[in-house]
Amino acid sequence: MQYRPFGRTGWKASEIGFGAWGIGGDAWGQQDDQVALAALHTAIDQGVNFIDTADVYGDGHSEQLIAQILKERKDDLFVATKLGRRLNPHVASGYNNRQNLKGFVERSLRNLNVEALDLVQLHCPPSEVYAMTEVFSLLDELQQQGKIRHYGVSVEKVEEALRAIQYPNVKSVQIIFNMFRLKPAEQFFAEARKREVGIIVRVPLASGLLTGKFGAQSQFASSDHRNYNRHGEAFDQGETFSGVDYEEGLQAVDELRALVPGGMTMAQFALRWTLMFPEVSTVIAGARNPQQARDNASVSELPPLSDATMKRVQEIYDQRFRTSIHPRW
Repeated sequence: MQYRPFGRTGWKASEIGFGAWGIGGDAWGQQDDQVALAALHTAIDQGVNFIDTADVYGDGHSEQLIAQILKERKDDLFVATKLGRRLNPHVASGYNNRQNLKGFVERSLRNLNVEALDLVQLHCPPSEVYAMTEVFSLLDELQQQGKIRHYGVSVEKVEEALRAIQYPNVKSVQIIFNMFRLKPAEQFFAEARKREVGIIVRVPLASGLLTGKFGAQSQFASSDHRNYNRHGEAFDQGETFSGVDYEEGLQAVDELRALVPGGMTMAQFALRWTLMFPEVSTVIAGARNPQQARDNASVSELPPLSDATMKRVQEIYDQRFRTSIHPRW
């Protein structure tokens, strides 16, 4: 496993992190807790030291599973969680409330069974929040009280990321970045590097589409967001298949498949592509079983992709997705 600086925190984060949405037991179909714990142990055995979760993943169940790992392992691990999506309704004004933010943080402290949260991220709040300086002042207070060590944001749009890093204590940005979503590399990464902001890449496999394992007849469980959120019915459409049309995505995968080097799976190729960008601190690939965790972690040791391959990925994006995806996120 290779490690990269995580912004200005002083951390060295594993290039491949562990995305813990899937093990929460919601939005991805049913999940066996023992298999989930085995996946986490396997990832850590492979050198993964960065775990990303949220207070709404399984209504806190993901955090509670991670707490078991923290109790059992002596490894130096960094756990990032997120807050805000428990607001009902999920509106900007809810973030400008000391009791709300303090309550969310204290609940995550209990779920994770820790004295301080390593990293707290605003969980894709409404765009108006990024103009509310008082919200970031409240996060400063929580940091001064010792409840959180660092804070950052998880965003839907590049424009939100650029606004967020204007706040001096925002240490990280979590953003969707994959071969179907190139705008961050073009319009955000350079500014993040300039300000020494850590970048957490989420949805690197476009909700599994970039594994190359799906087809036109693939079926998803009723409790799986890939079934019920394709058009943004439950949350932002961009979180499901990166917002691309499913059939169009399948066609693009067929083109990308020809670029996969020998010895790599399609999924490993997609993950290795994200690591070609030095501004990326860590890529939080989801793993719901030990084999997926091993496959993901092994990407850190794979050789770089060729310039020709990178150019061709860009061409496929430009031809298929720039018009439909680039303006939206």
